[in-house]
Amino acid sequence: MNSLFRDATSPGDGDRRRGRDGDRNRRAARPSRPRIDPGDPEYGRLAALDDTELGARMLAVTPTHDHRDPALLRRWAETADRFGAELAPGPAAGGRAVPAPALPRVVERTGGLDPDRLLLARYTSRPAAVELYTDTIAFAEALVSRLGWRHWYPRGSVRRAALAHEELHCRLHHGPRKAALKAALGHTALRIGPVRVAGHVAGADEIAAHAYARAAGGLGRSPLLLTAALAHAVTAAARPATGTTREN
Repeated sequence: MNSLFRDATSPGDGDRRRGRDGDRNRRAARPSRPRIDPGDPEYGRLAALDDTELGARMLAVTPTHDHRDPALLRRWAETADRFGAELAPGPAAGGRAVPAPALPRVVERTGGLDPDRLLLARYTSRPAAVELYTDTIAFAEALVSRLGWRHWYPRGSVRRAALAHEELHCRLHHGPRKAALKAALGHTALRIGPVRVAGHVAGADEIAAHAYARAAGGLGRSPLLLTAALAHAVTAAARPATGTTREN
């Protein structure tokens, strides 16, 4: 499971800066709009999974969770989803919502449709900015239309969801909500007698941010479903065509 919103699962700020020119050169050689096959059964299989199961599968492919009980991962995914949704403004909030903070500077880029490093949006703390990858956003809108998912993701909602997703990452980065998410998840990293140290659950903030975007935008499904479909579309298009070749 892949999330195209990069924060907790992305490299550090220093890594982001290193090799960026090389990344751009590699991207220039790749097609900007992969072919969409709406008849691919993988899209139906993804859509049949509920948002909690999608979150649990994302956690399961995170290296720190490869040995964990699937039931625990599903519980963490459900908790993170609920936590994010309750922080969102609007009728879906469960009392924990607060006025949305002002987002840092928004920078639009292209080059997100790279099978090796798919990007839709990401929050960087140094400097504070939200990067939006406009080619990936446009492709996501086209994918939603071709798959008939407009009842879940209205036209124009991908950009709004990307901004909302990064808005929650900004909230978690500044203030007490990161600790509140840890407490809600209930993972213990260390216990010495009566003293318990809450542990970080890698990927949980991504699930919370997807749920926040879903609730804030009134979407029918978590953007996690769309990111999984995007990842499949781009990687499927990048695979070499199968068939018989003849050498002379």
